[in-house]
Amino acid sequence: MADLESIEDKRAAGQKARERTKRSEHREVGNVDRDPVELLQRSSQGRVEALVPLRYGRMAVSPFAFFRGSAILQAHDLSGTPNTGIVSSICGDAHLMNFGGFATPERQLVFDLNDFDEVTIGPWEWDIKRLAASFAIAAQHMGVGRGVASDLVMAVVNSYRDRIAQYAECSVLELWYERITFEGMIESAVTPEGRRLVRKGMEGGRPDARERTQQDGSRAGWPMDHARRAARALSPGRPELTPRRSKRLGRNGRLEEEAPQVVARIPRHARA
Repeated sequence: MADLESIEDKRAAGQKARERTKRSEHREVGNVDRDPVELLQRSSQGRVEALVPLRYGRMAVSPFAFFRGSAILQAHDLSGTPNTGIVSSICGDAHLMNFGGFATPERQLVFDLNDFDEVTIGPWEWDIKRLAASFAIAAQHMGVGRGVASDLVMAVVNSYRDRIAQYAECSVLELWYERITFEGMIESAVTPEGRRLVRKGMEGGRPDARERTQQDGSRAGWPMDHARRAARALSPGRPELTPRRSKRLGRNGRLEEEAPQVVARIPRHARA
């Protein structure tokens, strides 16, 4: 893809790739005839031996916790699925809890991927599939309905699609300086409640988190309880987050910017 000079060339190449691998083929789950214990033991090689039992104990807490700690299983399964043949550097473990805040060298707090232990060269589809799956499993873990889970996944993939289309028209320099800042997320929030949730995420759940992040570069994660509150609020009375609205949300901004906006649109009486 590096020798393509125009957006038209890229679109044409993408259409040819779709001819090789149709969108309907992505529903394949891959080869799941494997021993998960053996694969997990293999992924634990090279880790601090005394901490491996602790890792397994944390994974046993819930299906979502297991999913977080078992990237090797999905990598195994996806390795046998069709892809477009377009490879790049991928995160390898792009689930929703691997996004959070950290400080740049310019001392700016930004929101982005913050875990790169599984980075590799691979099909771009693997990251978006793992991200979408993580939303579905987290929604199930929090007890929301299948309809809400489907809407959340729809918002994720539509946002990804729209941003990729936008970035395809950017220069390398523009992409290099592209940032998702917490300040920008606050400005884009449509209600005071949305801004409050972004600020709380900015603090990482602790009053000193931003100061700590700026001083030593450690992470200020996005608290899981925000997603839990949103899911509970969406489930009973369920203000409609239809695919149509999800697409509109996707065009308004990145997934990280959209999450508090989705919560902000929930009627106050429905919030936990």
